[in-house]
Amino acid sequence: MQIEFDASYSMGDVSGSAEDLNRLARLVAGGEGAIDLLSSAPVAGRRRLAGVEVRDTPGPGVLVHLDASRRVLMISGDAPARAVLAENLRETAGLDDGGHLHIEYFPDHYYLAEGSLALVVNSPHGGMPRR
Repeated sequence: MQIEFDASYSMGDVSGSAEDLNRLARLVAGGEGAIDLLSSAPVAGRRRLAGVEVRDTPGPGVLVHLDASRRVLMISGDAPARAVLAENLRETAGLDDGGHLHIEYFPDHYYLAEGSLALVVNSPHGGMPRR
């Protein structure tokens, strides 16, 4: 799995195999733990992140933010909100064609907390449908 962060858009871009996305979903649902990511050359204008950490915290909602000093994507929040995010990750992992999921806060969002970074989670088959 790789996660790139584009500071100009304050957005993360997540890609990986179905196994990678399902592993991330299990971590999010479980509420505690980390995944170290392999580092490779970043794309121009983007920073490749070194890991993901998940923490169970009081809600409401899930907060997605960047620990810039460690280059780690932080996901924290209450169990009900993390369960929704985890299910969205599992659904994206299960796409049988290209596609992607936008995870972006807006006022009164049903599971994201205000201040969350936007994420694009790509299908294991690529970010755009082939049909």
